[in-house]
Amino acid sequence: MLCLGANALPNPALPKSCSRIWRLAGRLGTCGVLWWVAAATAQDAAPDKEPAHRAEGLLQPVVITSGTAERTRWDTPATLDVVEGDEIRAHPLQVNLSESLGRVPGLMVLNRQNYAQDLQISVRGYGARSTFGVRGVRLFVDGIPATAPDGQGQAANFPLGSAERIEVIRGPFAALYGSSSGGVISLYTREGAEPAVRAGVAGGADGVRRASGQAEGRVGALGYLVDVAHFTTDGLRAQSAARRDNAYFKLSHSDEDGRLVAVFSRQTGNAQDPLGLSRAEFNANPFQTTAAATTFNTRKSSEQNQLGLAWEHSLGGGHRLEWMAYGGERQVRQFQAIPPAAQTAPTSAGGVIDLQRNYGGTNARWRFERSLAEGRLSASAGVAYDRQNEWRRGFENFLGTASAPTALGVQGALRRDEDNTASTLDPYAQLAWESARWTLSAGVRHSTVRFDSRDHYITPRNPDDSGASRYSGTMPVLGLRYRLSDALQLYANTGRGFETPTLNEVAYKASGASGLNSQLAASKSRNSEVGLRGRHGSLGWTATAFDIRTDDEIAVLTNTGGRSTYQNVGRSLRRGVELSGETQWARVHASVAWTLMKAIYRDGFFSCTASPCSKPNVPVPGGNRIPGVAREQLFVQLDWEPHPLPAVFTLELRHMGSIFVNDTNTDAAPAYTIASLGAQFKRQQGPWELRALARLDNLTNRVYAGSVIVNEGNQRYFETAPGRSAFVGVELQRRFD
Repeated sequence: MLCLGANALPNPALPKSCSRIWRLAGRLGTCGVLWWVAAATAQDAAPDKEPAHRAEGLLQPVVITSGTAERTRWDTPATLDVVEGDEIRAHPLQVNLSESLGRVPGLMVLNRQNYAQDLQISVRGYGARSTFGVRGVRLFVDGIPATAPDGQGQAANFPLGSAERIEVIRGPFAALYGSSSGGVISLYTREGAEPAVRAGVAGGADGVRRASGQAEGRVGALGYLVDVAHFTTDGLRAQSAARRDNAYFKLSHSDEDGRLVAVFSRQTGNAQDPLGLSRAEFNANPFQTTAAATTFNTRKSSEQNQLGLAWEHSLGGGHRLEWMAYGGERQVRQFQAIPPAAQTAPTSAGGVIDLQRNYGGTNARWRFERSLAEGRLSASAGVAYDRQNEWRRGFENFLGTASAPTALGVQGALRRDEDNTASTLDPYAQLAWESARWTLSAGVRHSTVRFDSRDHYITPRNPDDSGASRYSGTMPVLGLRYRLSDALQLYANTGRGFETPTLNEVAYKASGASGLNSQLAASKSRNSEVGLRGRHGSLGWTATAFDIRTDDEIAVLTNTGGRSTYQNVGRSLRRGVELSGETQWARVHASVAWTLMKAIYRDGFFSCTASPCSKPNVPVPGGNRIPGVAREQLFVQLDWEPHPLPAVFTLELRHMGSIFVNDTNTDAAPAYTIASLGAQFKRQQGPWELRALARLDNLTNRVYAGSVIVNEGNQRYFETAPGRSAFVGVELQRRFD
C-alpha cells in the first residue's frame, strides 16, 4: 500500500486505509499543537541532552575500561561512536538500525525493504559481500552475542525501543571480539531505575504499523525491564509484506560487591521475499516485483529464543571476576525462486531451506586495576567458547516432475539433509596504562574455529558431502592516545585480524565434487589507523584515516541454481578517511558524519558464470572496486528546539555514493542524495508524559536503489528504496514514585 505517492510513477487513488491514517494523523497533530501551545508559557524550553550513562561492569565491551560512554570516546585509543537512546527513539518506527546509525562514519546500514533478508550492514567494507544476514561484523545485545559462532548474525532481534545506547567500534580494536570482526555493533538496554510503563503506536506509508510497550523499574536491589513490540507492513513492492514480533526481558541484581543480570529474548517473523530487480526491470518500473517471486511465492519464516546470564564480583584489591553464558535456538524455513529444471542437477539442494539450530557459549574474564607511575594500570584476561549445532535440510519447491510441475512454491522431495557444527575457542588478554596525557593499550586474542558437517543425503549421483575444516589465527592490537592539549588528542592503532568463511560459504565446491570446500582459507588483514579528536566549547569532532590490507580476500566464485561457492582472490585494499562532529548554535544542534573510502581488489582473478565450474573463465581485473561498498557517504542532521514550544524539529540529509553490484564492475547503483523532515513534541503533566512524532522521508520523491544484492546469479541486483513516505507515532508514559 503506497500512501503519499511512494513512487514517481502514476499512482491510483489512495486506499481508504491511507485516508484513515492521514485523518487520524491530522486530528492528533491539531490537538497536539493546541495543547503544546497552550502549555508553552508554563514550561521552559526542552532541557539539554543528559550526559551519557555509565558503562561499567561485565556488560561493557572489552575495549572500554570504565567511566561514561562520553569519557570513553574521548580517552580510549579505539575508534568508538555512541548513539544515544534518545536519538534512536526520535524515529517514529524504531524498527531498523538503518533509522539511526547513519550518523556513524565508516558504517553502512542499508534497508533492503526486504524483511526476509535482514539489513545490509558493513563496517569499512567488512560484510559487504553478504547477500543475507550480517557477516564480517560482530553484533551484541547487552553483552550477549547476536552473531553465531560461524560469523553469521541477525539484527532483527535488537530491542530498539529500550535501547540506552548503541556503541559502534571500528578499526584494529574490533579484532579483540574474535574472528570475522571487522567492526562491532553493541546495543545496551536501559537499567531499571525509576518505575515507569510506556506504550506506543506508529504507522505510515506502505501499510507500516507498529505497537510496543515497555515496563521498567527497581525494587530494592532488583531492577527489571520488559519490552514487547509488534510490527507489520504491506511492503513497498508486491510480495514484500512482513510481520515481526519481539519480546525482551531483563532482570538485574546489584550490590556493593557485584552484579547479576539475566536476559531473555524472543523473535518471530514471517516475511515475503520480493527478490531483486534486473537493470532492465528497474529501469522499466522500479516498484515492480519480478515474476519469479510471485510464481514461487518466495517467503521466509523464523523463530528465535535466547537466554543469557552475566555475573561479576569484586574480590577486593582491584581484582574482579566476570562470567557470561548464553544459549538459544533458531528455526528458519525459506522458499526460494529456483526453477524446477535447475533442481534436476544431482548437486542441487532444492528450493526450500529448513534449518533448526541450537547454539550457546560462555566467556570468563578476570580484571585488575591499580595505580602505577602517576597513572592507572588495568589488565584483563579470559577465554571465550561458542558452539552451534544445526540440522539443515533442503527440499524441492515443486510437486510433480521438473518438466511438468503440478504445484510451485510448496515443499517437495528431500534434496539435502546434514548436521553441521561450528565452534570457537578464544583466549585473550589486554593491558592498558592511562595517565593525564597518555593512554597505552595492547591486546591479543587467539581464535580457533572448527567446522564439521555430516551428510545424510547420499545417492549414487550425490556422494557424501561430509567434511571438516579448521581455522586459527592470532590477533594482536596496539593503541596509543596522546593528549596534545585540553582540547586536542592524537590517537593511533595497529593490529592484525582474520575472517573465517561461514558454514554456508564452505558448504560446496565449485566443481560440484562432494565435501566441504577445504581449499577456502580465512582472510588475514593488517589494520592501521591514526586520528585526532577535538572539543572546543560546544564543538566536538573526530578525524580518522585508516588503511586495511587483506590477503586471501573471500569472494563469490559461482552463484547459480540457488547454490553459492566462494574462493580466495588474493589481496585487497580498504583505505579511507572518516570525519564526524557535532555542535550547538543557540537552540540548533548540528551533527555531521562523512566517509570517503577506496575499497578495491589489488590482484586480478577469475570467476565463473555457471555451476559446476571446473575452470574459472570470467576475468576480474586488479583495481576493480569491491562490490557493495560506497566510495562516499555523508550524513547531516540539524535539530531545532524553538522557545518556548517543547518540541524538536529535524532536517536530515543523506548522501550515498555509487555502489557496484558485482566483482566485474559491469553495473552499479547510482549515487543519491535524499532529505527528510522530522518533528517531536513532548508534553508532561505530573507523572504522565506524552510524546508525538512525525517524519517525512525522501522529500523530493527521488527514485533510487537503496541497496544491492552483491553478485546475484540471475543479475537481479537492485532493491528499490521508498519514494516520499510519511510516518507518525504517539507514545504515552506513566512514571511511579
